[in-house]
Amino acid sequence: MRAGRLRHRIVLQAFVVTVDAWGTPIQAWTDMASLWGSVEALHGREFFAAAQVQSEVTHKVRIRHRDGITPAMRILHGQRTLQIEAILPDVRGSELVLMCKEYSNDAGN
Repeated sequence: MRAGRLRHRIVLQAFVVTVDAWGTPIQAWTDMASLWGSVEALHGREFFAAAQVQSEVTHKVRIRHRDGITPAMRILHGQRTLQIEAILPDVRGSELVLMCKEYSNDAGN
């Protein structure tokens, strides 16, 4: 994968439960990594083809291969929140394609 394709700065987040000083559980999205990636909006036939396999997939995000990414995570790209719906590794193991669904607000929690 050429580095020039990965021109968008994205933040990978996971939903975690921590405990505050009083012992109260706190649930929040926590930054796990800041990565370079390629973020593409799906359109036309590509959007509808993806929707048949994975409902409401709106974006395709490409990143270098990284272990530990799950569909329970999300991506922040500027003001956009993208929930990971599917993770597709390439044959060589050098990159991951993340099929995502965009949320217009923090409804993706």
